[in-house]
Amino acid sequence: MAGVTDRPFRSLCRRLGAGLAVSEMLLANPALAGSRKSRERADHRGEPGPIAVQIAGADPQWLAQAARMSVDQGAELIDINLGCPAKKVCKTAAGSALLRDEPLVARILEAVVAAVHVTVTLKTRTGWSPQTRNLPRIARIAREAGIAMLAVHGRTRACGYSGRAELDSLRTLRAEAGLPVDFPLVANGDIDSPERAAAALAYTGADAVMVGRAAQGRPWLFQQIDHYLITGEHLPPPTSDWVCSTLLAHLEELYRFYGTERGVRIARKHIGWYLSAHQQTGPQQRPSVGLGAGRAGLPGSGTSTRACAAGPTQADAPDTIETHLARINRAETPQQQTDLVRALLLGPADLEDAA
Repeated sequence: MAGVTDRPFRSLCRRLGAGLAVSEMLLANPALAGSRKSRERADHRGEPGPIAVQIAGADPQWLAQAARMSVDQGAELIDINLGCPAKKVCKTAAGSALLRDEPLVARILEAVVAAVHVTVTLKTRTGWSPQTRNLPRIARIAREAGIAMLAVHGRTRACGYSGRAELDSLRTLRAEAGLPVDFPLVANGDIDSPERAAAALAYTGADAVMVGRAAQGRPWLFQQIDHYLITGEHLPPPTSDWVCSTLLAHLEELYRFYGTERGVRIARKHIGWYLSAHQQTGPQQRPSVGLGAGRAGLPGSGTSTRACAAGPTQADAPDTIETHLARINRAETPQQQTDLVRALLLGPADLEDAA
């Protein structure tokens, strides 16, 4: 989730029910340690614990050094990335590319576990390709090296994010890899609703689920999943008021963290995700100026009786959101950006005046 799970987003997800939020992938190359990107990814000031840092690389000593540096900067958990399918990562033999070299995986895990006194976990896929699945062997290597928890994305590297994630590999993993019943396993891949979270846990016997892309624009998904797993009932969908308040608070954190100029640019993708998610899941499910305000928000958000502005005609509806997003993307200051977000989510403010 590089470029997404920065400190503002992690903190927000924790406030909205995530039990653990892992940092953006930190490359272990020492030459990159002083870069702006690395410094920002290692910034955990004010972040709720436990602080979890994910590291990636192909050199055992570099990874061990990166783990030690992360602990010195406040990390309470080190997660090793063995699952990233991105070409720019795999071409350095890191991420899921390591699944083709099991002896190197063993050396990496052993080096990192020996280097730090904190918990070390592993995120992996089921193999390099459907023809070369080796998850049980990777799991045995991990257990023997001292890895404390294993998260499994139910796709191979060759699958990328296509198709549906499969859960059979995780369902049979304890038996195939000889893992004890108390070794924590985490199911990952297409966990995008409370029902799918519950189904993944029931089918695989995993101890937890990990949510990735589905949280983009829906940081409240964690709270929805948690509530459903405990009660078997759904929380009411968030109101437009509540979504607007949450998004604006997120934007303010982005402006503070990155500065106003970069913050405005970085905020654009988050705004698009929020609006897309709310349009698809809001109670009214229509692309209107007020994206479907409901009668109640999430717990703690209060209720809303604000009426949405009248939507456009049916003929105009398909491109309404795109038109407003284009306006938001042209905003050059935080004030312009937030005014347009308010206008779009709450209405009936004049969008031209807000711009």
